[in-house]
Amino acid sequence: MKLLSVNLGRARAVPYTDQPEGLTAIDKRPADGPVRVAAPGPKGIGRSGLAGDTVSDTRHHGGDDQAVYAVAREDLDDWERELGRPLASGSFGENLTTAGLDVSGALIGERWRIGSGVVLEVTCGRIPCRTFQGHLDEPRWVKRFTRKGAPGAYLRVIQPGEIGAGDPVEIVHRPDHDVTVALQFRAVTTERELLPRLLVAGAALHPESLAAARAYVERYGS
Repeated sequence: MKLLSVNLGRARAVPYTDQPEGLTAIDKRPADGPVRVAAPGPKGIGRSGLAGDTVSDTRHHGGDDQAVYAVAREDLDDWERELGRPLASGSFGENLTTAGLDVSGALIGERWRIGSGVVLEVTCGRIPCRTFQGHLDEPRWVKRFTRKGAPGAYLRVIQPGEIGAGDPVEIVHRPDHDVTVALQFRAVTTERELLPRLLVAGAALHPESLAAARAYVERYGS
């Protein structure tokens, strides 16, 4: 398991985002060298966990619980075959493109050591949006991405440091539950009856998903 690339984005104006300024940094490109990773601060204030990476829409992206976004190269390859077009690393707006790691199958609260010291913790899957669809310019992309159910993972920074392409990735902690990123994604999108199952992930779960699960149980029971 390793990093194939660490990808950074700069804000640019596009016609397909609902940001007031019309800016997005979803188009990320591989960095040339090591990149510093650190917790960026609370959502709405903190942005990306990677130095040199821009988050334009702080309503839905960035902050400590979504500091880093990872996608498996294997999932990009699968989409390449389905779409009939190449998808470079960073095409999905991911910061980390991995090899040999089942990113969407990772457990909420699972921790990865990257390189010599950086430790990241899995919090949730990525929810597709209008900007993502516009960036890929694929019809019905939000529905297609949601239906496949392999969203990649957001992570928080537990131990800061530097990472770069080629660094090994090691799973150093797997929690004692069965809540994967893919399950969390289905629960908050198409199968809300799964929300009560998320509660066993506890505080490792993204706070918004945890709140949704608690609200569902309060209204409908477990």
